[in-house]
Amino acid sequence: MGCYAADLLGFDPLKVERRLLVIVETDGCFATGICAATGVSIGRRNLRIEDYGKVAATFTDTQRRTSLRLAPRPGVRTLASECAPAAPDAWQAMLEAYQQIPDEQLMCWQAVELRQSIEAILSRPGIRTACARCGEEIINEREIVRDGQVLCQACAGEAYYRLVSG
Repeated sequence: MGCYAADLLGFDPLKVERRLLVIVETDGCFATGICAATGVSIGRRNLRIEDYGKVAATFTDTQRRTSLRLAPRPGVRTLASECAPAAPDAWQAMLEAYQQIPDEQLMCWQAVELRQSIEAILSRPGIRTACARCGEEIINEREIVRDGQVLCQACAGEAYYRLVSG
């Protein structure tokens, strides 16, 4: 999927530094495959995970500001088993078939527009401030300003966790 997206966008992501931003819609081996094919990573800050539980991803050319969302075509697993009927199991059938089936038959894509600007997604590395409530450092412009106070997302009520009293 990463190679097909780069081809559709018109460049080799492994040869163009920091030009590709990828948002994957699940974690696990799919995200790892996207990293291997495109060179994006969480550490480079050009990979984001929005876990919708879908094997899909949006690829953005940050220079041209164009985005494409790719996903497997419905029925692609059935197609794989039909193309590799001698495979010992479904995984092996997919492995064999996906190497032979043209990308256009495996995946569908559509042009999309990101809801946030590229600048907001990537932010500016190195920007630091402190939460007025808990005192923890906030980096990369992820603070929330409420009633004139700089707050971390947790103190602003947008945490992914809940404190356990004890």
